[in-house]
Amino acid sequence: MLTAHLALIAAALFAGAALYVSIAEHPARLALDDAAALAQWRPSYARGKIMQASLALIGGGLAFYLWWTSLNSLWLAGALLLLASWPLTLFVVMPVNRKLEAAGPEAAGGDARALLVRWGRLHAVRSVLGAAATLAMLGAIYWRF
Repeated sequence: MLTAHLALIAAALFAGAALYVSIAEHPARLALDDAAALAQWRPSYARGKIMQASLALIGGGLAFYLWWTSLNSLWLAGALLLLASWPLTLFVVMPVNRKLEAAGPEAAGGDARALLVRWGRLHAVRSVLGAAATLAMLGAIYWRF
């Protein structure tokens, strides 16, 4: 049961962090002028990427193990939802991240603002994945499918 709770905790932390960024941090960032918003995004992203990637890997791996040993399909759903953040990030979000990382302070303007807005929309998908994974894992603890 400890493994189940650790998987759920990792998923909930992932979802909570992603939701915080989507609901509080990124909208506040977008309220800044373009140069300040871009300057704030860089260190925030650098710190957050390691935490979120680790939580997704740990929670997804534990949930996959729980599915493998219990055949409870909700664990598999939780694992796949949480681990889906990796390909989403690598193939969809990462090109935007690279453009934002490469943009110098002088590039702050319409293009940087548009990239930040796009990044926020893409990050919201990670929030949905994390919340759905958390709900699936919570369901797996209480129901056997």
